Amino acid sequence: MFKTIYELGIIPVVAIDDADKAVPLAKALRDGGLPAAEITFRTAAAEESIRRITAECPDVLVGAGTVLTPEQCDRAIAAGAKFVVTPGFNPEMVKYIKDSGIPMMPGAATPGEMEQAMSMGLTNIKFFPAEANGGVAKLKALAGPYQAAKWMPTGGVNAKNLNDYLSFDRILCCGGTWLATSADINEGRWDEITEKCKKAVETMLGFTLGGIVLYTDDESAKKEAKMLSSLFGFEYKEGEDCVSAGALSFMKGDGDAKGCIVINTLNGNRAAAYVNRKGIEIDPDIWYDKKGNITCFGLKEKVAGFEICIETK
Repeated sequence: MFKTIYELGIIPVVAIDDADKAVPLAKALRDGGLPAAEITFRTAAAEESIRRITAECPDVLVGAGTVLTPEQCDRAIAAGAKFVVTPGFNPEMVKYIKDSGIPMMPGAATPGEMEQAMSMGLTNIKFFPAEANGGVAKLKALAGPYQAAKWMPTGGVNAKNLNDYLSFDRILCCGGTWLATSADINEGRWDEITEKCKKAVETMLGFTLGGIVLYTDDESAKKEAKMLSSLFGFEYKEGEDCVSAGALSFMKGDGDAKGCIVINTLNGNRAAAYVNRKGIEIDPDIWYDKKGNITCFGLKEKVAGFEICIETK
């Protein structure tokens, strides 16, 4: 569950007044690349909204937020919620939810609350309200003594500061309240919600063209690279296995590919999960760092005769 939440990177946090809008909302989020929602128990329609999304959009990960009472927890689980989030830390309530067996994230804003959560075996913690409580700077300060903790900051996170949080490797995901506001949902602005989700995913993954590798024989590689460097003023470099002219590299290739297009991303794990959700097959030969994070992976299919390689930068 938490691996999936991490790979999604952003969990839309929404309040629904009309359960009839729950399924169109779920589809809009999914179409935007974020097939998930934390439905908050701030409205009477929360339980029914969770039930409908669970039944009609089984590929959307739906959880319950702002759970304050045992009754709300029971109703959320019965409706099909896959996880539960509390806004604050109430030890009795946290114990009740934990004992129910459903994955949960307790809310915490202070070191004392976080310690209590970890003493109960809960290391994935909602940091709320995030910006009002010091933002990512506070979490970085807390990371030293609380090595086991990972956080879901919510409240004040937006498109502008999203990557300030996600660039910190102790962030599980961010709660996205800006992606589908109550006004958006009530007025049925599904296309706008989808577009906001797409932009958030693009910001999170940060895909950029890293370079193009052209496969050629050893003899012509230097000659071609030097010609392009001289003609266009690109920097010429010689490496152990290749020579380059700016972002263009030349090296000897195996097989029938023309070369390799390198795409950079900010997070290889989330990028690989995103590609999988798009239905694109990934080559099983994946590179990892010492912490088990993906540093490089390729697509099984070539594009115009070129291999596609995604690298974490």
